Amino acid sequence: MLNNIVITSDSTSDLSPALRERYNIKILPLGVNLGDKTYFDGVDITPDEIYEHHKRTGELPKTTATNVGDCIDFFKPFAEAGKTVIHFTISSEMSSTYNNSVLASKEFENVYVIDSQNLSTGIGLLVISAAEMAESGMPAPEIVEKINALIPCVDASFVIDSLEYLHKGGRCSSVAMLGANLLKLKPCIEVKNGKMDVGKKYRGKFSEVLKQYVAERIGNGEGINLDRVFVTHAGCDPDLVDEIVNEVKNTAPFKEVFMTRAGCTVSSHCGANTLGVLFVRNTPIE
Repeated sequence: MLNNIVITSDSTSDLSPALRERYNIKILPLGVNLGDKTYFDGVDITPDEIYEHHKRTGELPKTTATNVGDCIDFFKPFAEAGKTVIHFTISSEMSSTYNNSVLASKEFENVYVIDSQNLSTGIGLLVISAAEMAESGMPAPEIVEKINALIPCVDASFVIDSLEYLHKGGRCSSVAMLGANLLKLKPCIEVKNGKMDVGKKYRGKFSEVLKQYVAERIGNGEGINLDRVFVTHAGCDPDLVDEIVNEVKNTAPFKEVFMTRAGCTVSSHCGANTLGVLFVRNTPIE
């Protein structure tokens, strides 16, 4: 990579192994506490294992932020090799990972930490943009400036089939869950100002809801950066995912449509049968 810049991210960016290799992205995994054991997201635990554990025990995992020491150990080899690091974290509103990464970066002269104000491939979109800027020869301070300007343009949302995981995780009341189940509501969770918020509540069969969601979210593609879009899911049926990918391709002329599987962090909060379409708009989202 030109300019000796390394683009790194915590594991919540949900980039596939193929995309990490294509853009030379290095990943720092978050911790996942399940039962009496601690695992590392995407290293020695998968979302399917989380679902299976929950099915057997009713217990949800707890995700843990990367601590300062972990961050220092992660940054150190790059810094010692004379490389400049641009590191992305999950939103500071959702985790202390950003603050810990900033504290760790103070041990070095060439580490920049970016608060993505997002999660999942909402972060991934920013990471890929930064990698392309670095590849073009852009210096690190300019990359950081441009990425910070791009953050408000990321359109990240997910539709959830069941509120069970949000309810058990304390993010949804019993009354709201009961009402949603009785009415067969499928809420759209949007990321706004670094926080998760409930948007439109869809009603009906999950597959039909997702088609409506795609049509409403993307429209005719006007005002959207059409370079790439992510279809990111947590444990959805492969045929349904393929169907939604095709729906996205037929809705707007994106140059690339990436299908990715959400990692343990999103899966722990939202559960299986969650799917989102994530992209970048040309102007900040109000």
